[in-house]
This record gives sequence, C-alpha cells and structure tokens, in this order.
Amino acid sequence: MNDLYVHHRIDTAPRQWHAVADRLTLAGAQRVSAAGGKLYGLWRNQIGRPRDEIQAITVWPSPMRAAEAERLLLLGEADVWTRRSEALLPTLRPKDSTPPRRQGNYAFRWFATPQQHCPEFLDLCASAWPGFESSYDSQVIGLWQASGDRTGTNNDEVTGAGMHSGVRSLLMTRRPNLAMWERSKLPEGEAESQVRDMLSRRYDLCDWTVVYTTTLLTAEDKPDDARWT
Repeated sequence: MNDLYVHHRIDTAPRQWHAVADRLTLAGAQRVSAAGGKLYGLWRNQIGRPRDEIQAITVWPSPMRAAEAERLLLLGEADVWTRRSEALLPTLRPKDSTPPRRQGNYAFRWFATPQQHCPEFLDLCASAWPGFESSYDSQVIGLWQASGDRTGTNNDEVTGAGMHSGVRSLLMTRRPNLAMWERSKLPEGEAESQVRDMLSRRYDLCDWTVVYTTTLLTAEDKPDDARWT
C-alpha cells in the first residue's frame, strides 16, 4: 500500500464547529478530490477534547506534504483559528483507503513506543484484534505511524509530537457506543481475559499514551445529535 494519510486537528471559532464541518464535507472534500486525494473522515469530539475542535483525516495515493494537504482541505476557512496536520503511514491496517461509514464511538489513541519494542507492539496488535472485534462488536479502523512531516514546530501534548522519542502511532477503534467502551475494559471469561492481557502488555511497552473519543460526522447510517456536556 502506497497511500499516505494526513491527520488534521482543527480548532474552530466558538460554536462554529458544525458549520465548518459542513463546509469541509462538501467544499473541502471537493478541493481534496480535485488534487487526487480523498476525505477519509471527519469526527466531532465526544470526551477528552474541546467541543469546537474537529478531527479530520485525508488520504492521498501519491506523496503529499502535510502542509499542502492542510491548505487544500482548509482553504478560505475564516472560522478556523488553529490547524495542526501530520502525515501518517499505515501499518497493519487499514488495508485500503475505504473510509469508515458507520456511526459509533471512535477512539483516537496515540502512542510513543521505543523503537526496540515496535515489533512486539505490532505482533500484540495482530494477535489481540480478532478477539477484541468478535467479543465487543468493535472494529479496528487503523494503526498508523507518524512520518515526522507535520505543520508547526511547537510541542503537541495531544499527539506527543516534539515531546516523546521513539515511534509515535495513532490507533483508531470503533465501538457501537460508550457502554461498549466500558464493557471492553472489563473482560468476562478466559478468551476475553487473554485479549485484555495482550492489550495490557502493549500498553506497558509504550513510553506514553493518551486517548480521546469522538463520533463520525461523515457517517452514512445516522448522525450523532447528542450534546456531550
């Protein structure tokens, strides 16, 4: 797979996240498409990040700089205050650039893992994911590694950029709802306990990790109209 993904974290003016997201879904996606890319998804924050911050991912079939992907997606957006973008390379997943389409609870988890632990980290992911998905009606959307190409030079406490050495990666998982998020942390039976042991070992291999949850603005089955207060 030669696709390159760019993660965009977008701070909007107060109460403008919805209007900005609507414009990005249409005009932003059109600009990205005209340049040969695709809008992979847009997410609104649920727990752990500000209300007026949007997460977006674009995908590109050929080399693309994070700054250019950011420019194309956000061109002319007066209601965007701060923008941060970073190029990501897929690892075990996604296998192709088909975007997620089902609504649910999407967790963005960032890791910083020492280089020497990365092979075991990936092996644990590959071993744990089938049991995780079958036990909890959940899906692993992707696991990407940061390439080092990002906009801005400031340290970023959300992604760990500029703050943590080793390999930084982004794991995105989908659960049907927050109840399943809690359920997946409390294993029942031997099979689920084995999955939790592997995920716990992966957790212990990293130097740093953080997670926040979102819902999918570009979902095709149903919108998320809740107010996460």
